[in-house]
Amino acid sequence: MKIDLNSDMGEGFGPYRLCDDEAMMKIVSSANIACGFHGGDPDTMGRMVRLAKLNGVGIGAHPGLPDRLGFGRREMSFQADELRQQMLYQLGALMAIARAERVTVSHISFHAAMGNMVNRDPVLADLMMDAIVTVDADLVVFVTSGSEIEQAAKRARLKTLALFLADRAYDAGGKLVARGLPGAVIKDEAAVRARVRKFLLDSSVETIDGGVIAMPARSILVHSDTPGALELAGIVRGEIEATGATLAPATELAE
Repeated sequence: MKIDLNSDMGEGFGPYRLCDDEAMMKIVSSANIACGFHGGDPDTMGRMVRLAKLNGVGIGAHPGLPDRLGFGRREMSFQADELRQQMLYQLGALMAIARAERVTVSHISFHAAMGNMVNRDPVLADLMMDAIVTVDADLVVFVTSGSEIEQAAKRARLKTLALFLADRAYDAGGKLVARGLPGAVIKDEAAVRARVRKFLLDSSVETIDGGVIAMPARSILVHSDTPGALELAGIVRGEIEATGATLAPATELAE
């Protein structure tokens, strides 16, 4: 079995960093690089691309809303075409930086509120996917299984890769529990280990209320801003290897 392990990276800016990106890049197989709106800046983006190249890690764009103070997690009122332009601006910037380093951007993963807004609106989802196709029809779109983004990507004939979030709780409907609720962010190492092991063995996950739901995913995400993220990512990779699975970048697993 092959599985992708990814993390949102380069989300600091200037001298400020959210995690040890150099160490994280040695653990993951795909990196979702912030593109300057919710986090990141040109220098940080360049550093992330070079680190990914050095470690053989797949490079992905991680566009978000222009809200540094809210870390892109607060929804903002924009027209659909404004959101489209914001996404394209960020994707294009990372693609240019990657090209200058003689590597390519292979996937895209929406950040927080931008992703939530696209997932709630089928028309907006189609608009975004059509824009991505125009730029690069070979880009893999990271999705939640069954989401509007996944369905729109399929309509646009884009390849997708479904995510399992190792450090976030799910409800009985398979949706992420809102970050502001107790237990939404999972920081306990033993809990993360157990969740990942269950996912790897039978493609399911325990919900926040104790039930069990199917989790049809081929990529595991660990947020770099979760407390202890580096240790959690190491645990996830250890579980992947312990079950006999092997790491593979998104391009090898997308459908």
